[in-house]
Amino acid sequence: METKKYKTNIKCRGCVDTVTPYLNQAAGEGKWQVDLNDPSRVLTVTGEAEKDAVLHALEKAGYKAEKIQE
Repeated sequence: METKKYKTNIKCRGCVDTVTPYLNQAAGEGKWQVDLNDPSRVLTVTGEAEKDAVLHALEKAGYKAEKIQE
């Protein structure tokens, strides 16, 4: 299973609530999470979601992200 990580500008639980419907549609329910304890607010997506779909979903929700090189 593929895992992608993104640095985001998501700051709090309310932000996560805002992006939830967008990311559920783009990546699938239960296939993503945001680490609010990490200063980079890392979004981890597992599965076959396309990078562009994830970035577009965040943009539609009013947030930004960049892929973390691994």
